[in-house]
Amino acid sequence: MNTNRLEAFSDGVIAIIITIMVLEIKVPHGETLDALIPLIPVLLSYVLSFIYVGIYWNNHHHFMHMVHNVNGRILWANLHLLFWLSLIPFATGWMGENHIGAVPVALYGLILFMCSVAYAILVSAVLRLQGQDPKLAAAVGRDYKGKISTILYLVAIPLAFVNQWISIALYVTVAIIWFLPDRRIEKVLVD
Repeated sequence: MNTNRLEAFSDGVIAIIITIMVLEIKVPHGETLDALIPLIPVLLSYVLSFIYVGIYWNNHHHFMHMVHNVNGRILWANLHLLFWLSLIPFATGWMGENHIGAVPVALYGLILFMCSVAYAILVSAVLRLQGQDPKLAAAVGRDYKGKISTILYLVAIPLAFVNQWISIALYVTVAIIWFLPDRRIEKVLVD
């Protein structure tokens, strides 16, 4: 099977995730800028989550351009990733509505951790099917960024109960690490 349907389905789910997140932002009552002040945690949560969903979409898009065909294992691994991504709007809303509270920040980190694990499982499933492709193996490489991200999430989850702003700083750090698409894949696609 080729990747067209998997990519189209994934793009649709990710678009819905972003739509759900923005619909969770309630319009303030009042016409002054002061009416926006209570929304600052909600807006900050939304911006961070939008960036994360965008990062996953971007990397998924680049990665799937390297994949020639899929099987059932890859389809299920992709659904697993989409499941965890679909929980981001819930954690985003909870975190924003509760002014970046410790438990919502920890849950947010758990969901981000599971997204990273799910993405690694997807990559593993693709490599298992197409592992003989030297371009694909070179593009994936050792995935230091993925491993570092997963570790930072694991550190950030319990730190949320010490100081949730440290956890938020770690989540922002990971987002900065991934902000640009993985150049290894772009380089292989150009070659």
